[in-house]
Amino acid sequence: MDLAVFGGFLLVAVWVTSQIWVDPAGRVASLYTSDPAQVQFFLAHSVRVVLHGEFPFFTEQFNYPDGVNLMANTAILALGIPMVPVTLLFGPAVTFVVLVTLGLAGTAWAWYHVLSRHVVSNRLAAVVGGWLCGFSPAMLSHASWHPNIISQFLLPFIVWRVMVITRSTRPYRDGALLALLVTAQAFINEEILLFTAMGCGIFLIAMVAQRPGLWSAAWRPLAKALATCAVVAGALLAYPLYIQFAGPMAYHGLSDAVRDYGNDIAAYLAPGSPTIGGNQRANVDLAPNYSEENAFFGWSLALIAVGIVLWLRREMLVRALAATAAFYTVLSLGERITWWDRELMIGPWEWLVRLPLLDAVVPTRFGMITSVVVAILLALAIERSRTLDLDRRVVRTLTAAGLVLALLPIAPMPLPMTSRPPVPEFITSDRWRAYVGPEQTLVPVPVPSMGNTHGMRWAAATNLDFKMPGGYFLAPRNGNTGDPGRFGGRPSGIGKLLEEVASTGRTPELDDRQRRRSLDELRHWKAAVLVLPVRQPHSEPLRQTVEQLVGPARLELDVWVWDVRPLTDPRS
Repeated sequence: MDLAVFGGFLLVAVWVTSQIWVDPAGRVASLYTSDPAQVQFFLAHSVRVVLHGEFPFFTEQFNYPDGVNLMANTAILALGIPMVPVTLLFGPAVTFVVLVTLGLAGTAWAWYHVLSRHVVSNRLAAVVGGWLCGFSPAMLSHASWHPNIISQFLLPFIVWRVMVITRSTRPYRDGALLALLVTAQAFINEEILLFTAMGCGIFLIAMVAQRPGLWSAAWRPLAKALATCAVVAGALLAYPLYIQFAGPMAYHGLSDAVRDYGNDIAAYLAPGSPTIGGNQRANVDLAPNYSEENAFFGWSLALIAVGIVLWLRREMLVRALAATAAFYTVLSLGERITWWDRELMIGPWEWLVRLPLLDAVVPTRFGMITSVVVAILLALAIERSRTLDLDRRVVRTLTAAGLVLALLPIAPMPLPMTSRPPVPEFITSDRWRAYVGPEQTLVPVPVPSMGNTHGMRWAAATNLDFKMPGGYFLAPRNGNTGDPGRFGGRPSGIGKLLEEVASTGRTPELDDRQRRRSLDELRHWKAAVLVLPVRQPHSEPLRQTVEQLVGPARLELDVWVWDVRPLTDPRS
């Protein structure tokens, strides 16, 4: 039965990702193409960790020479390292879609497994609960971009072990098991781990508040197990966390723009964009962007969830779950609570956002935990429906009708994709190796940034065999360890110049001062060669601009090449 359920979830996950499977290297989400390129870069880094023993928590292969703190950038080592054989055989683009597919199916199955063993006895209830946990609109929203966020298959086991230790007869062993799960999840996504820890705490507080006598029996095993967990997980994570918070290129807190990402209240009443009832245009003002639709239950599921709480309100478990859902729903609204993009009031997140750890959280993502709680409530409702004093046929009909009404509007659809340019033959044929030495960089044109990440895919295709400046990542705002975070490294004059040409298609007239400053930057980067794909949009204005800086280009295979070693090598 379990194998059949996983097979069903896997088929749905393949259906959802089908448009990527058509051509993993040539297809990407139609909006925000930077995140998949970043993930593919991280997957290639895992290859270097395994094959070359490279330091796992920091790299100079992009943003050279400053480098990037990978512990502060969710380098997904717990996903990338086990997938190294796939990455070596088929490339990081294939590994990306494998992780997305398994993340959706694995999360659904893991919740089904825990629900069926420890929460409900009805298999249908467990399947429905697992389905909604794995294929909720929030999970579908992230699936195009963030395999680290949708890979939540450890979370149900973490929640289960937390509940176990409240009544454990072997708290030290159970605390150590919990520590191993926590450590593994930390190398997948720390933000989701923090949400889970907070959720377990809120749920347990809600339970004890209703029945204070539970505390007297639970506090001793809970204290022993949590202390053990803290010691074991702390020992395993001490050095990685030191690098993350105090190592080179560490940052503290996110930029104000991301920190203010919150859900509109109406987002909980609309179906998600990648669902059968979704409307991307209608949702435009309800979420920060299409990759952060972290609510979007639709009217029917939202009303049914409220109805379940009212129906089963006498159950302590249901009341505790409702309190947890309410807590996360309110936090997910962000600093400014809005209704259809109209500001109503200041939210409690305004007073929490500057606290340690919470200052690095994207508040809209709290809504993902609300989705999990609603899934558990739905499973409980199906289980409890068997106790209704009604004819069995009537119960089955009502249950089926309720499920159709709740889940059909948010049934998953294939994720929309668009084509992207291939990695140049100049890169895949290794022609670049004739130009770039071990301590030199290859500079893609335009310079890699948040909006121009194709160069990161080039590097990933070579398993990061060359260094490059720039890239898409989080770093301290002014390049000083401990500053607030921002996207990208130190501001670059030549990077900004080429980005403007790439976006406008206009060729500027450059003076000698701009040429000298650009050459200084190329020397700082130890640039060996600049590379511009012939089919790059606005390639002609870009070529003319670079030629003003470093001289004529040479056409080699499918790229324009500028060998700048005579200009940047200090020995020249």
